[in-house]
Amino acid sequence: MKQYKKVALAYSGGLDTSIIIPWLKENYGCEVVAVCGNVGQGKELDGLEEKAIKTGASKAYIEDLTEEFITDFVYPTMQAGAEYEGKYLLGTSFARPIIAKRLVEIAQQEGCDAIAHGATGKGNDQVRFELTVKALAPEIDIIAPWRIWDIKSRDEEIEYAEARNIPIPVSKGNNYSMDANIWHLSHEGEDLEDPWNEPKNEMLAISVPPEDAPDKPTYIEIEFDKGIPTKIDGKAYGPVEMITKLNELGAANGVGIDDMVENRLVGMKSRGVYENPGGRVLYTAHEGLESITLDKATMHYKALISNEYADLVYNGMWFSPLREALAAFVAETQKTVTGTVRVKLYKGNCVHVGIKSPYSLYSEEIATFGESDYDHFDANGFINLFGLPLKVRALAMKGKK
Repeated sequence: MKQYKKVALAYSGGLDTSIIIPWLKENYGCEVVAVCGNVGQGKELDGLEEKAIKTGASKAYIEDLTEEFITDFVYPTMQAGAEYEGKYLLGTSFARPIIAKRLVEIAQQEGCDAIAHGATGKGNDQVRFELTVKALAPEIDIIAPWRIWDIKSRDEEIEYAEARNIPIPVSKGNNYSMDANIWHLSHEGEDLEDPWNEPKNEMLAISVPPEDAPDKPTYIEIEFDKGIPTKIDGKAYGPVEMITKLNELGAANGVGIDDMVENRLVGMKSRGVYENPGGRVLYTAHEGLESITLDKATMHYKALISNEYADLVYNGMWFSPLREALAAFVAETQKTVTGTVRVKLYKGNCVHVGIKSPYSLYSEEIATFGESDYDHFDANGFINLFGLPLKVRALAMKGKK
């Protein structure tokens, strides 16, 4: 194998990256700089710097990226209405490019000649990390241990760690693959690998199971300014505090638990359970506000590009020209997405039940079933012209069957 002097490792302290530090040193004889991007993992970060050093890293960076993550990655994706395959709110997908971006910056600062990550050869994250590196630092080599080493399973990883006295956050028999940030928590592996198995309630780490949620609905009002949430029930919140508060409210009512079999970029189907309480509340409220502030043509076209936007984010193409161009379109649509949405949370359900905006295109005077200035006779000419192609075709085909 090609040798390197210094390698920057995307480090989480999880099972994979815990053993990659000694593995890199054993196989490359290199110095390892551990880089952890804090995107709201919470307690996962406790003692992480000390753990990385004890495991063999020469230096450890714990970078707080949480606010940037929300403002520059979460909010633009939410404004686009992007949900992968109509369900997944992309919690892991857009966390990878911001972490990889900071990883590249530190690798360049430290004079590293390679970057390493712990993503497996079966998953999407290897693509997300590496496409970001290629887009931002094409001159830096990439090491992906899962595509090189002889380790074949998570059980073998655990054995490797135990043989070297490396502390790890999992054990045999408690082996879900999990990814956490301020936006979501994902669960994969173990009994979830059989899609016939119902997810166990005890697996949930954020949300209350819907059946155990309060019997009384919770109502909240979310205010938006140009598509960005700014207040809850009249109280202003910054980006981190906003998502934290919405997570609390959504989780308490069992909102945002998504169980799905998705199509991975690498060709296989995989089953995962996502806890996304605040995200589901925010998407629901934002969609409601757009329903009265966007004109029909813009709203329908935006729905078309939202799927493409979701695919680009899921596939690791955050720093691609197309994703950036679509983001510019979305930003333009958000200029009038200002107003307040009343949301009802109840036993896993989240619906908007009230919407108002100074830019509302809804006119009660025109839409009413009561008396108004609308002239019903105008519909005659409209229908005649709109239906003219159908009429002409029918006349042309008459008698030819």
